[in-house]
Amino acid sequence: MTDNPASARIGVYPGTFDPITLGHADIIRRGAKLVDRLIIGVTTNPSKNPMFTPDERMAMVGREVADMGIENVEVVGFNALLMKFARKQNANVILRGLRAVADFEYEYQMAGMNQQLDPEIETVFLMADVSLQPIASKLVKEIALFGGDIAKFVSPSVRDDVIARIAQRGQLGDY
Repeated sequence: MTDNPASARIGVYPGTFDPITLGHADIIRRGAKLVDRLIIGVTTNPSKNPMFTPDERMAMVGREVADMGIENVEVVGFNALLMKFARKQNANVILRGLRAVADFEYEYQMAGMNQQLDPEIETVFLMADVSLQPIASKLVKEIALFGGDIAKFVSPSVRDDVIARIAQRGQLGDY
């Protein structure tokens, strides 16, 4: 896009990615086309009751990104205010995926707060592909916990990771 690092468009796509879904992968793939460098910020959010540790999620996201073969994407973990993290990465764009109206209401409020914290960083929303809109990590985990097939929602390797974690915890239903 540009050879001048000072004018490079650097985007941050933050999330817990617990686990990374096909919807996340779609936003990563499309978002990487909009910026010179896309940083996938894997963050902690204890209120979401994560299935995987931050290191496991970073490794999972890194593996999925590598499988996509996208050169301008890197995975970085963080446990800080998003705008501080974005500034540290020299980002000028926050990338967010939207699935439904409920997402928009929350993301709109968050974008407004982020703009107050740093007006130099823009938030860009990408609509999820129609076929991927219902996918949410929370629902993927719930389906798996009750023995449902999650193959339509995550890659085969992520499916294996989720099933292994549930089995490790002794929670695997009839799969």
